[in-house]
Amino acid sequence: MTSGGPKTDSRWLALIVLCAGMLMIVLDQTIVNVALPAIEEDLKFGQAGLAWVVNAYLIAYGGLLLLAGRLGDLIGHKKVFLIGLGVFTVASLLCGLSLSAEMLIVSRFVQGAGGALATSVTLGMVVTMFPEPDEQRRAIGVFSFVAAAGASLGLLLGGVLTDAMSWHWIFFVNIPIGIVAAVAAVRLVPDSVGLGLREGADVLGALLIVAAVMLGVYTIVKAEHYGFGSAHTLGLGAVAVALLAGFVLRQRTAAKPLLPLRVFKSRNVTGANLVQISMVAGMFGLFFLGTLYMQLVLQYTPLQIGLAFMPVAAAIAVFSVSLSARLNTRFGERNMLIVGLLFMLVGMVVFTQVPVDGSYLAHILPAVAPLGIGLGLSFPALMTLAMSGASHDEAGLASGLVNTTAQVGGALGLAVLATTSTTYTSSLLASGVGRLEALTSGFHLAFWISAVLVAVALGLAVFVLRQVTVSRDAGPVLVH
Repeated sequence: MTSGGPKTDSRWLALIVLCAGMLMIVLDQTIVNVALPAIEEDLKFGQAGLAWVVNAYLIAYGGLLLLAGRLGDLIGHKKVFLIGLGVFTVASLLCGLSLSAEMLIVSRFVQGAGGALATSVTLGMVVTMFPEPDEQRRAIGVFSFVAAAGASLGLLLGGVLTDAMSWHWIFFVNIPIGIVAAVAAVRLVPDSVGLGLREGADVLGALLIVAAVMLGVYTIVKAEHYGFGSAHTLGLGAVAVALLAGFVLRQRTAAKPLLPLRVFKSRNVTGANLVQISMVAGMFGLFFLGTLYMQLVLQYTPLQIGLAFMPVAAAIAVFSVSLSARLNTRFGERNMLIVGLLFMLVGMVVFTQVPVDGSYLAHILPAVAPLGIGLGLSFPALMTLAMSGASHDEAGLASGLVNTTAQVGGALGLAVLATTSTTYTSSLLASGVGRLEALTSGFHLAFWISAVLVAVALGLAVFVLRQVTVSRDAGPVLVH
């Protein structure tokens, strides 16, 4: 519940502040990728160590999202958001000042923890601030644009900053944004009264879920190196599953559970999170390997790659911000999610046909355009469905769960697609196929797997999800 709801105008200003903080953190997940070669040369990273610039962030971010979301419900969403912004901003400064590989990796881990705290509660705050149906749909559309388009914008911004200045500035740019967002949030974002730590002070449960998710993400991201059938992957994967099982048992018996299992009784909450795992796995893997295709096969520069993905961000802006609220109101979130997934599937199938000598207008644009439209339609609908049935007291938990499944899906998709593509390319090279042809064929296989993952998400949307309506007082509720 909020104490003294803000005026209508200030709510939209508060939404801008929340989205600015969210955008800064979403950008950071892709902006670093473009700068990795410069970081490797400057800080003398080994090839294996360089991956930890990305992995350290992902493990902390993915591992803490669920706990951070629940903390928002217990001590107040605004408080957790501001703590997260502060930690992320300070860690960004330390990343930019890093003089050694070790300092950068530790700072990235802290940065991931701050990002988890800030983003875990953002969607819950948006839903709570806008209980009126039409306004809530518009607000979720804006939030979805930031969440979905940030990755594309990160590629462009990373290329610009790295080429024009240095890799240090991909971190330094966060500092003024973080400070302004924090100051504005103090003034504009409404305070929330948390339930109190006594309502969910399950320390053992917190340790189990953080350990399970962190170890799970670590196992997934390292599977590319060790292989999915290796003793390393299977052994650590089994430990992660055992920790997760222990957490579930703990939540069934704890007097004040960290994650009340009743949240999963909602068919739409469970189904939407499953859809998101499969959809994000396909999307994240395709964007990463699509970037490599343009870099290694078409010889695009980082800036050209960023510009190549701009139609995705533009389409997401048009559909998620301008059209999604009206379309969802008229046709329903479930139906628009299905349509969006169909557009994404078309774009991914087009990507499977890109040739060695592909051109942007003939081969890349026809693939990224439907992807952008699909993302613009899918994400607002999916966010509403994933938050359906969540009370105000559990909004942070549901928000943290949405972000967690996105991170797990992204890590899983990237590991599976990158490993499969690399293995197939290596086998073709060994059989005498030319380098560019082998690379392209490896990317084709990965793009087909992406399409299959989105097709699975489409099947879940059709057969599991139900249409929701938005209650004026309690947020999204299920229509039976």
